[in-house]
Amino acid sequence: MNAPTAPYLKTLVECHKKMMDDGYKEDFTIEDGRLKCVSSERSYQATDISIKNFFRFEGQSDPDDNSIMYVIETNDGTKGTLIDAYGAYADADISTFITEVEAIEKKISK
Repeated sequence: MNAPTAPYLKTLVECHKKMMDDGYKEDFTIEDGRLKCVSSERSYQATDISIKNFFRFEGQSDPDDNSIMYVIETNDGTKGTLIDAYGAYADADISTFITEVEAIEKKISK
């Protein structure tokens, strides 16, 4: 049986737009081992956030074009996304930070 999918899961761009429409408007980066909100420059430790969902995408024309989007909420209510490559091109700082996050959910979309 195939997992249910939604139209917005087909591309990273469509999924990112849907998450923004759902209130996850901030962009995050990893800096000095902490999650940083690009717009406010607030930073968070792994214990300060929860990953509400994550989505993986594979490039249609290039199998090396793989990405993952983490949908994140911080302990102060800031909501946004963090995007990384996965596989050989993954950012080691992001990978290390994500492994430290204890609150990770995966919701299957219909």
